[in-house]
Amino acid sequence: MTRFTHLLAGGLLLAAAAASATASAATVEVRVTEVAGGKGSVKVAVCDRERFLKQCAYSASAPARDGENVILVPNVPKGTWAVLAYQDENGNGELDRNLLGIPKENYGFSRDAASKFGPPGFDDAKIEVGDEPTVAKIRLH
Repeated sequence: MTRFTHLLAGGLLLAAAAASATASAATVEVRVTEVAGGKGSVKVAVCDRERFLKQCAYSASAPARDGENVILVPNVPKGTWAVLAYQDENGNGELDRNLLGIPKENYGFSRDAASKFGPPGFDDAKIEVGDEPTVAKIRLH
């Protein structure tokens, strides 16, 4: 084989690998309820166990509308994830908290995971993402 043939074969293998990696990703459709319309935006994040409540790998946002807000997070790989959402009413890009660390803006987690004396654990909020679109329902509190 010539050098060109080796490069071409290697390129085709990389393209096939990239296509199969894309095929194993899906869209997570996050349906957020209890949103106060006209107040900032709704931000969602899809997190793995390692980055839960830290810097999540996938995120999206949309202007806040009354009622249910549907926000799509594309290209989430198959696996176990947790989804969180909050309404950024003042548009500062973060979940505002009081002096005790309690959120001042409405927030919620997939599977309506409850936060009692702190945020819920990853296992309480986890969902499975496969090849098909996955729906995560979150009610803001």
